[in-house]
Amino acid sequence: MIRTVIFDMDGVIIDTEPIHHYAFITQFAELGITVPDAEYASFLGSSTQNVFQSLKQTYNLPQTVDELMKRKRELFNKAFDESTTLDLLDNVRALIEDLQQHGVQLVLASSASKATIGRVFQRFGLTPYFAHIVSGEDFEHSKPDPAIFLQAAAVAETPVSQCIVIEDSANGVAAAKAAGIYCVGYASPHSAGQDLKQADLIIQHFSELSAEKIKAIGGA
Repeated sequence: MIRTVIFDMDGVIIDTEPIHHYAFITQFAELGITVPDAEYASFLGSSTQNVFQSLKQTYNLPQTVDELMKRKRELFNKAFDESTTLDLLDNVRALIEDLQQHGVQLVLASSASKATIGRVFQRFGLTPYFAHIVSGEDFEHSKPDPAIFLQAAAVAETPVSQCIVIEDSANGVAAAKAAGIYCVGYASPHSAGQDLKQADLIIQHFSELSAEKIKAIGGA
């Protein structure tokens, strides 16, 4: 029986990807670099720190990674705070509430920074639902490295065989499988082009999931 559900955040709980995209593209213009779409898509699911570590090396950027991250965060925060249309993805709050009501522990494991996670959780009142939050900023390597999901299972005190991960990116799915955790791939229209074929189950909408269905994964 599944005891713990580990959620990714961006593209799963909330669609902040357009805001991240705006912040990155604005910053790339400021830096005078052009990042191909395919290269940008490969970063989905990675932490901002890991993205800029890669970009700094590829484009010989003179700024430090910390300076690059600070500017990206400024651009993101301004756009996030000014957005009047940002909301949770369709039916995800209902799923979160259903899982909590049925005694399933919820853990967030997001590549986002703690500051960004806090911003989202405060705006949408998510804190009461999640027992633990694990941020990618605490890890040297981003997804597809499995460390973030192994840590999520550890803090939840749940064997990986009794966890599932919900992810929308190829990197995230690969990380979940590398951790030995059952993975539900959400084929989000907001993260089109992501290869989710490694996922154990692929859904198109969160109405396809319920606490009853999730708890039954892996047997009673």
